Amino acid sequence: MQLLTPRLTLTTLQPEDWLLFKAVHQDPMTMAWVSEIPDEDDIRQRFMDRLAPWRVTSYHMLCLVIRLREGHHGIGLIGCSAEWQPWRQAEVGYMLLGEHFGQGYGGEALGALCEFLLSVEFHKLKATVIEGNHASRRILEKNGFSLEGCLRDNYQLRGEWVNDWVLGRLATAAEK
Repeated sequence: MQLLTPRLTLTTLQPEDWLLFKAVHQDPMTMAWVSEIPDEDDIRQRFMDRLAPWRVTSYHMLCLVIRLREGHHGIGLIGCSAEWQPWRQAEVGYMLLGEHFGQGYGGEALGALCEFLLSVEFHKLKATVIEGNHASRRILEKNGFSLEGCLRDNYQLRGEWVNDWVLGRLATAAEK
């Protein structure tokens, strides 16, 4: 699978993407809103789980590598976990290396992923963001997601309970 935007190429995760996958999961800026930095064995297991071929009916995560079109440098990861039957929903997520924050790459990549997912007839896309992560929330809202609610004390981050914002985007009549 390959998705193109004006500045980015999104391609299915491959074995040769291990170093980028590991770097993203060990980047303190990236992981600040995600979790503790996992140990390398955990990162390797996540990587191996995401290498399996993906279809809309798959039970495992679709993982795409975000690369700059110019130079093909990997800058992050984006993907989704699908709930095809019976809901036709997918939860999206993305992680960029910290050095690439604030340049519009997350929104651009998310736009391409959303377009693809809606074209294969998902009815709803959703995302969960730790309350306070305004940059990630802005990326989602710029891509048509709306705040649907807040889950209180939904996640532990570095030993503290945090709230999660839940955002969703419904397919429009034109996208169905």
